[in-house]
Amino acid sequence: MNRLERVRTIRKSLGAGSAVVGSWMQIPDSNIAEIMGRAGYQWVAIDMEHGPVSLSQLPDIFRALELGGTLPLARVASPLPINCRQALDQGAGGVVIPMISSAAQLEAIVSECHWPPRGRRGVGFQRANVFGKFFDAYLEESQEALVVAQIEHVDAVNNLESIVAVNGLDAIMVGPYDLSASLGITGDFENKKYLDTLSQILKVCAKHKMPCGMHVVQPDTKMLDQRIREGYTFIAYGVDTVFLNDGAAAPK
Repeated sequence: MNRLERVRTIRKSLGAGSAVVGSWMQIPDSNIAEIMGRAGYQWVAIDMEHGPVSLSQLPDIFRALELGGTLPLARVASPLPINCRQALDQGAGGVVIPMISSAAQLEAIVSECHWPPRGRRGVGFQRANVFGKFFDAYLEESQEALVVAQIEHVDAVNNLESIVAVNGLDAIMVGPYDLSASLGITGDFENKKYLDTLSQILKVCAKHKMPCGMHVVQPDTKMLDQRIREGYTFIAYGVDTVFLNDGAAAPK
């Protein structure tokens, strides 16, 4: 699979206002990744924040996803440049960055997601360029990592106008559980305070023509359709652990 072509296809769809649907993985297993990679999603993000996924496990997981033509992304453990650099070095086509709270923070991270001349990410032989075998070809890809910032705290909402103006940001993505927790209403997704905050986020994104994302954690095609109608275009649908929990339930 050509990662750069996949990144460009997703970026083009987002730019046109079309919904791009991916999924989420928490179980660090290449067999599950192969199944997810052939399930029809445009991308799958590996959860290194809440899943027990190590850096050394990424190459096999990414290879398995790519077998099915699915772009591998990494939701890094924390908003630190080194986490993004390491995930990209292992072959991630892009990163989903948790707990972004300011434009300055995001600008520093975006710079570290790209090789010079665009950024400051370290250049070298790595799994992403097959340890130098495709070094020259990777030069182009190294300039175009997909970057998604998670908006999951009230501080980020307050700074959203400046965050979405950061050059190199492809989309933002609401983190529903953390956002609700920062509002003091953890998991209460019907609360007016939470719904008003979502409306505010969507309005800012529409104003700045920034694609807005959401995670539909519990698989529900009606909810997926609703989120698309509401204006969300970068959407994670389900999680491997949730798919397993739902499918493994004993018959009653």
